[in-house]
Amino acid sequence: MTGSLQLPPLLRRYGTFLGFLLIVSFFWSQRPDTFMTTRNWLNITQQVSILCVISFTMTLVMVGGDFDLSVGSMASLSGMIAAVLWQQDVSLVSALGIALLVGAFGGVFNGVLVAYAGLSAFVATLGTLTIFSGLALLVSDGKTIFGRAIPEIVGDFSRGGIPLAEGIQLPNLTLIAISVLILMGIVLQHTVFGRNLHAVGGNREASLLAGVPVARLRLIAFAINGVGAAIAGLMLVSRLSSANPTQGDGLMLNAIASVFVGMTMSEEGEPNLFGTLTGVLILGVLSNGLTQLRIDTYVQQILTGLIIIVAVLFSRLSLRRR
Repeated sequence: MTGSLQLPPLLRRYGTFLGFLLIVSFFWSQRPDTFMTTRNWLNITQQVSILCVISFTMTLVMVGGDFDLSVGSMASLSGMIAAVLWQQDVSLVSALGIALLVGAFGGVFNGVLVAYAGLSAFVATLGTLTIFSGLALLVSDGKTIFGRAIPEIVGDFSRGGIPLAEGIQLPNLTLIAISVLILMGIVLQHTVFGRNLHAVGGNREASLLAGVPVARLRLIAFAINGVGAAIAGLMLVSRLSSANPTQGDGLMLNAIASVFVGMTMSEEGEPNLFGTLTGVLILGVLSNGLTQLRIDTYVQQILTGLIIIVAVLFSRLSLRRR
């Protein structure tokens, strides 16, 4: 396929990573004493850890050719259900397990609607976004749960980590994000499920003719994504030491933005974990750097939207060349 506008090969392949380096260089030049420090970069990784988890599992769904608009509300619902159960003196482990099951069930529900009922992913997950948001408001009566209702160990977990040097530690939330990244990498690159999911995303009809269980694979991908959203919701409760029925709403947009940015780093314009990680770091560095420069947080939203547009444009230009 050809187009009227094409990017140079070097810019097409490395443009996103070059952009990331330019952003880092800019903030480094503006805040040389604080930006490029180990402590600040560990802080950035902790800030983006929740987005990492939800973006990595979103990548799995998008590799299969689908996407999920409901991940933010699913994260809110899972976190809120855990908080409500703790408020009613349910044990820590039981509440965590139920919250994860809720996420898995929500993912399976999305998968059934998309893979078996034949609804478009946009329509199905837009509908479940509303359902999960309503359920989160229903179980909490629209209130924020905080204080003694949240077990002290939950809040302590996000503040803890593995000591690296005096006064410096690798945050627990970052460790979770790294674990999910490794796990998703193994699933996508070293399992039959992952290879078949790539085939489904590349050509669904050909995969069907080849005997690949397309619907089942898409359902499993949505289920894993639901568990990822639940983990993100629990991490959010841990970080804030509170649960709010709408606190995960902003995750969906940033997760999709991260995956789209990552797609520009693939020759085929496909979702990939390394690209998604780069996308998340771009958003994290922007947020951290703009905060250090004391620029209004609303500017970050504007920049996120611009990043999505540029990323989609890069992807389309790359595809046009083929």
